[in-house]
Amino acid sequence: MDRKYFSTTSSILLFIASALIAASLFFPWWGMEFFAPQYPEGLNIIVYPNKLEGEIDIVNGLNHYIGMKNFSETNFPELRYLPFLIGGLAILTLIAGLLKRKAILFLLICFFIIGGILGVWDLHRWLKDFGTNLSPTAPITVEPFIPPIIGENTLANFITHSYLGSGFYMAAAAFILLIIPLWKERRR
Repeated sequence: MDRKYFSTTSSILLFIASALIAASLFFPWWGMEFFAPQYPEGLNIIVYPNKLEGEIDIVNGLNHYIGMKNFSETNFPELRYLPFLIGGLAILTLIAGLLKRKAILFLLICFFIIGGILGVWDLHRWLKDFGTNLSPTAPITVEPFIPPIIGENTLANFITHSYLGSGFYMAAAAFILLIIPLWKERRR
């Protein structure tokens, strides 16, 4: 086989990766849980590539007291185009599997890495914006803060847990499946 192409086994891995990327559109990628004595069952913000779910109205009502902007789908323009980017990545992965060209696979992995870095940067940017641009006229004054992308944060009597969702893990598994052919066929 020509060194520019990869094997059928590697191609199958890319088909599986493509399916995982496409399926990830229907699962949450990130979330935040809020616990306090008055909310022992917790409140959630769950972020999908195209929508927000959870007790958004209750969280917004509570955030009003510290002067934080409302969480809403209209505040995040990414939710309008992110499904198209993820869907496009799934299609490119499928095409890479069909064409079996190592150069296309390498380019696809670069897109994946750049997209991941931009996604983390964008999430951090939003968390910083929401936690540091607090209204000075809010009923309760708190020090500006940046909620973590992953982990725990305490603010007043609320403990928040930020976590990655199953959609993120599906995309991460797809990325590993993209790397395997390059490693497996490095000497070909």
